[in-house]
Amino acid sequence: MNQNVQTKRVIHLVKRGSISRGKAWCIRLIAILLSLVVCGIVINRITGENPVGVYGGILSGAVGTKRRIWVTVRETMTLLIIAVGLTPAFKMRFWNLGAEGQILIGGAATAAVMIYLGPLLMDWLLIPIIIVASLIAGMLWGLLPAIFKARLNTNESLFTLMMNYVAMQIVTFCVVLWESPKGSNSVGIINQTDRAGWFPNLLGSDYTLNVVLTVIVTILIFVYMRQSKQGYELSVVGASQDTARYAGINVRRVIVRTMMISSAICGLAGAIIVAGSSHTISTTTAGGRGFTAIIVAWLSQFNPIAMVMAAAFLVFMQQGSIQIASQYGLNNNASDIITGILLFFLIGCEFFVRYKLEVSTVQIGDSVGKSVEGSGKEAQA
Repeated sequence: MNQNVQTKRVIHLVKRGSISRGKAWCIRLIAILLSLVVCGIVINRITGENPVGVYGGILSGAVGTKRRIWVTVRETMTLLIIAVGLTPAFKMRFWNLGAEGQILIGGAATAAVMIYLGPLLMDWLLIPIIIVASLIAGMLWGLLPAIFKARLNTNESLFTLMMNYVAMQIVTFCVVLWESPKGSNSVGIINQTDRAGWFPNLLGSDYTLNVVLTVIVTILIFVYMRQSKQGYELSVVGASQDTARYAGINVRRVIVRTMMISSAICGLAGAIIVAGSSHTISTTTAGGRGFTAIIVAWLSQFNPIAMVMAAAFLVFMQQGSIQIASQYGLNNNASDIITGILLFFLIGCEFFVRYKLEVSTVQIGDSVGKSVEGSGKEAQA
């Protein structure tokens, strides 16, 4: 039987068996460069300006003055500590989407301590109480979904997400309770006169303590995840709960303990925002950082040290985008567009870290001939 064998090249996706860390970061770097090119094109179309000059405006907006440098550092530390807080839970494959609510509850606890204990205590005692109160508030807020997950195997993503809205309602009640002045529908700046409960000025900056707390927590979580028995246990539970049970690990205890740690750190982030930055509380205190931090944690492969670079890059571009929006008379959506483009490329590049394009040759005629020959044999039978 004569067969006219033909071949054609086919491009298809193949999951990578493994990839070196250097190659993975090279893919991410290419994604960042491509995102900057696309941002430049968008900026040029919107403003008609040379993208190089606009990027100069971004640089100036992020680190152009001492004040801007410290604001960028402050926002980086805030985003970083939230991402670090999410890391233990995510490493255990407990999808904690409730960081926004945990931040709000930690911030509300901080505001309560500042308002009620501020006039009574000195700062050297008030600051530690604020830190402890925010940690406990965040921890308790994360305890409920952890118990339900451990005992009833509920969907933690939906549970923690819904608790964000409960936290917003609690903060709304607090705003009404602490409203100042009356009728303003806001708490205003807490203890503006005596600055009771405000993080102190250290080394010439109001945000030094923010940096210190974040660095301490980041190092502790890094060591906890890499060196401690509990860090090993949560990794095993994340890989396979059945394997963890076979190894004698109490899965329920690990779930509850890990989520308590995760939510406590997010609660501390609320204290850093309220006592160390905004000095007020509202339903927008978290400002979407809880969701942005998920991206930071995911891009960094849950490595607390790598999160520093990811958080710094995102905040750098966000702060710079705000500057060019003001400089060129654009509305606030312009900075959101630029940030969205960056996130699109950063998230998209992870697909190519896990998969690759492969070209293969397929013999068309051969397969067709075999199919025809097989059909003839079946007919003869």
